Amino acid sequence: QVQLVESGGGLVQAGGSLRLSCVASGSIFSFDTMGWYRQAPGKQRELVATVSSGGVTNYAESVKGRFTISRDNAEKTVSLQMNSLKPEDTAVYYCNGKRTFRLDSWGQGTQVTVSS
Repeated sequence: QVQLVESGGGLVQAGGSLRLSCVASGSIFSFDTMGWYRQAPGKQRELVATVSSGGVTNYAESVKGRFTISRDNAEKTVSLQMNSLKPEDTAVYYCNGKRTFRLDSWGQGTQVTVSS
């Protein structure tokens, strides 16, 4: 079965940067779309950014201009470069993979904490 494993979370001060990475294992073919979602305490899970296998990206309005998503299809990885971090970005970040006619795959989550 396909598994997604995230890494790169941690504690950073406002204005700082972090880079999250996600590796897909157990799959021969790439996901149609990969992305990052986040969930803060007391908040619903929200989409942060997605990227298709063809490289088309989509970002939440709140992170446009600050976050950049990228993927390496050959290595089956997806990354999220987060710059100019704000306390509001504090959340558990989850890697997501979508395949046609299949249930979504999710990583275990990695904590990102931004202090003021």
